[in-house]
Amino acid sequence: MTGGPSNNQSMAEPLAYRVLLEADPEDGGFVVAIPAFPHAHTQGETVEEALANAREAIELEIEVLVERGEPVPAADANVAIRIERVVVTAPAA
Repeated sequence: MTGGPSNNQSMAEPLAYRVLLEADPEDGGFVVAIPAFPHAHTQGETVEEALANAREAIELEIEVLVERGEPVPAADANVAIRIERVVVTAPAA
């Protein structure tokens, strides 16, 4: 039998990536950074919209990398995340 995908082909494994959502106090909504794809940035009015936009940005980044024959970043959603606040004092003018 020829001409189409075989029934034995498996679907690609899903990849899970960390996304960082930060509230945007000036414009409202959320700004999204994707550590595995540092050039991909997006935003959304709600968390749900921001996550959907992040998914789309990641899919587009992966598509471009595959087309170029470049490696796709490893999934990183299992990496522990710790967020801290650092306070500094600006020098006097």
